[in-house]
Amino acid sequence: MRTQDRSIAQVKAGSEVRAFLALAGPLAGAQVAQAAVGFVDTLMMGRLGANTLAAGGLAAISFQLLLAVIGGFVMTVGPLVAQAFGAGQKDQIEAISRQGFWLSLGLSLPMMVVLSQLDRVLLGLGQPEAIATLTAPYFQTILWGAFPALAFAMLRGYAAALAEARVVIVIVLVGTAFNIVGNYALGFGKWGFPALGLGGLGLSSGLSYWLMFGLFLLYTLKHPSLKEYRFWRGWHRVQPRLVGRLLGMGGEIAVTIALEFSLFAVVTFLMGILGPEMLAAHQTVYQTIYVIFMVPLGMSYAATARVGLAFGQQDMNAARRAGYVAMAIAAAFMLLATLGLLLFRQSIIGLYLDLRDPANGPVFALALPMLFVAALAQVTDGVQRVASGALYGLQDTRMPMVLSGLAFWGVGLTTGYILGFWLGLGGVGLWIGQSIGVATAGIIFVARFHRLTRPSRAV
Repeated sequence: MRTQDRSIAQVKAGSEVRAFLALAGPLAGAQVAQAAVGFVDTLMMGRLGANTLAAGGLAAISFQLLLAVIGGFVMTVGPLVAQAFGAGQKDQIEAISRQGFWLSLGLSLPMMVVLSQLDRVLLGLGQPEAIATLTAPYFQTILWGAFPALAFAMLRGYAAALAEARVVIVIVLVGTAFNIVGNYALGFGKWGFPALGLGGLGLSSGLSYWLMFGLFLLYTLKHPSLKEYRFWRGWHRVQPRLVGRLLGMGGEIAVTIALEFSLFAVVTFLMGILGPEMLAAHQTVYQTIYVIFMVPLGMSYAATARVGLAFGQQDMNAARRAGYVAMAIAAAFMLLATLGLLLFRQSIIGLYLDLRDPANGPVFALALPMLFVAALAQVTDGVQRVASGALYGLQDTRMPMVLSGLAFWGVGLTTGYILGFWLGLGGVGLWIGQSIGVATAGIIFVARFHRLTRPSRAV
């Protein structure tokens, strides 16, 4: 009997692996392609000079942080739609997605205001004036992409929850290709366009968000399986109670994301205090890690959808299996990423810097040990992100928010500051500290998911 039970469990696990990969593959690929927008921006910034690379990197990281945090509010659409889908509640799916659009629009307005003043904020936080001033054109142009960026994130969670996310990667690849061409034209003044520098790169990125949102919206309106959910019906009706629920859960997710991403942002600000060369070195490492991180981030969306579906069906065993399958696959991928980073460190840094130019020598020397430390933290980083996505599928958002504060700031930032400034390890010390914080979060999130999905626990 035990052999039979084990065989059944293996069949179910294999089925879950296939279902997860079918959903996670397009989502992870789309995240990587979307991150390529920032990656390509950074590569092109490096060709405009070291100061432009430092300023552009600071601006790109700041925008990514703001988008991730505010996007946390609309991320709630995914787990709620997944639960409603599992429970067979069609009307609820339509209502949630409809209010998600209103939420995206409402949140984009304050986001645009913040972006318009962000260069002054960076200056007030101690960034060198020469660097902070250069960020202004980027912020002033990319702010016009705030609404489509948020609405696209909402639609991505909606489609993933309904297991119809394959098109996401196609749309993002189209948007990324558009962005690359736009960067070349507007950033460097090609084909008769003016050379706008960082402002051109920001404008191109903003336009790419509009293109991706438009294509995704058209897809949801025309796809045979998705068009039956007519979320546009009664589009003008705002449901305060449902919006309040989205804001409540979304606020907790947003704070959790803010605690994690702001750790990296604060580390970036501290790198700037250590000098432009340290900041430029950090930017090359961060942007590389950020692109890799997009894979477990995409996997976390799939984990939310798979766990949320089982949660809606009131099958906690299936939810547990879905979460652990997602974490195992994320760990395996990030282990491969670690090996790649360790083997090709010099070549990777060489993508950002012209190593034939002696002026880039100090930046290269600073970046090399940072990338080594970052590589060793990849497995724990991937697991903690997917584990948090699994918790969101259980609609567990408040406790992860509290635990994130303890891990990322209480452990990560404190350790990094001590190592970087008190013990004189500089940028390497800051990277060690934030890596320890991420590892702490991973251990806590996995332990909490394990406890919440115990077989004896009722939904």
